Amino acid sequence: MRIDILTLFPDIFTSFLDGSLLGAARIAGLIDIRITNIRDFADGVHRQVDDRPFGGGPGMLLMPGPVVDCVESVQQSDPLPGHLLMLTPGGRRLDQQLVEELAAKDRLVLLCGRYEGFDARVRQTLQPIEISIGDYVLSGGEVAAMAIIDAVARLVPSVLGDEESARQDSFSGPERLVEGPQYTRPREFRGLQVPEVLLSGDHGKIAGWRHQQAVDATRRRSTTELTPATVVTFQ
Repeated sequence: MRIDILTLFPDIFTSFLDGSLLGAARIAGLIDIRITNIRDFADGVHRQVDDRPFGGGPGMLLMPGPVVDCVESVQQSDPLPGHLLMLTPGGRRLDQQLVEELAAKDRLVLLCGRYEGFDARVRQTLQPIEISIGDYVLSGGEVAAMAIIDAVARLVPSVLGDEESARQDSFSGPERLVEGPQYTRPREFRGLQVPEVLLSGDHGKIAGWRHQQAVDATRRRSTTELTPATVVTFQ
């Protein structure tokens, strides 16, 4: 699979792409990830890529010229056109089903926005697939692009050492269940015991227990709401 990242901040991706799973997958030739700086397609001494919005308003918008030129250049760099994904709050919500659809493609092109977003003519000209990773605002599309790359890479054949691992992940499979609790050594930790069924050696009972735990976890997730008593503050 080939993945192109179009961004104004290419350095953000350095450690992310070189580390652990993705780094090994790239070295093995399983995933070809290339980064292109949108600013390289801007005109003028200052390589301006943004400007104030017509009609007023706060912030700056990405100008259509550099963005469209960048996308068209990257698309033409390979005989195989990429599926263009624009990371935007108004896009289709990213979930495991969408990840599976993207993982089935041979090439993806991820377009990362910044500032107050894109001039609307970028969307009108390029007709991208718009994707959102959640109902909140980020400073740019780079973090969203990383989430997509990480989720998709896990489904590329041979990237994971054990293919069964991906099939047992949360939200995978026909039921789209959240993965239930799992345990490892020691058998007892601060008075908490590993469930006896997991020590029984009865694979049928273990499979049944795990499925029921996944069903229960999925049900709890669908009914839980944050209240003042459950909000966690990070400092």
